Amino acid sequence: MPHDHAHDDPHALLPSDPALRVKALETLLTRKGLVDPAALDEIIDTYENKIGPRNGAHVVARAWHDPAFRAALLEDATAVVSDLGYYGRQGEHMVAVENTPDTHNMVVCTLCSCYPWPLLGIPPGWYKSDAYRARVVREPRKVLADFGVVLPDETAVRVWDSTAEIRYLVIPQRPAGTEGMDEDALMEFVSRDSMIGTGLAGKP
Repeated sequence: MPHDHAHDDPHALLPSDPALRVKALETLLTRKGLVDPAALDEIIDTYENKIGPRNGAHVVARAWHDPAFRAALLEDATAVVSDLGYYGRQGEHMVAVENTPDTHNMVVCTLCSCYPWPLLGIPPGWYKSDAYRARVVREPRKVLADFGVVLPDETAVRVWDSTAEIRYLVIPQRPAGTEGMDEDALMEFVSRDSMIGTGLAGKP
């Protein structure tokens, strides 16, 4: 009778779907008393809804609203965001780049998945994918089109490679029709993707 080697491999007990694998791993750790599900949920909620991308949206909205803040941000983003309390691991060295009618900026980490967690929260799955990391450098306009962004031919696309030493924040163009709005109102037009460069700011 042939021997079933599947039982010898602990990974065979986990489902193939990544989300199911995470859930299965969480269940195993919880049963062993190594993880508190409530604490884990709170950490995830903090990064997804409190730390980011709301922090980044706050920075962008202030840059739109306050020319002096915008100038300081472009000059030394690390110092400016640190003064706002948005610092820590994965966000020690920040550079802000600004989209204009002439230039559209995009961010990628070609080596792994370096990402400004204190500003944008948990990186999306596609940001870490091999396909995005490889294609955005070779064919950025096609990648933008995949995200539903079509730029005028005269707009240059610049791709910034995030590293362990430097992480980038894209300041999207302020949408028309938002003149006179305060920072809180402006934040609603700033999305995570617009701060990576794979999206545009929302419209009123």
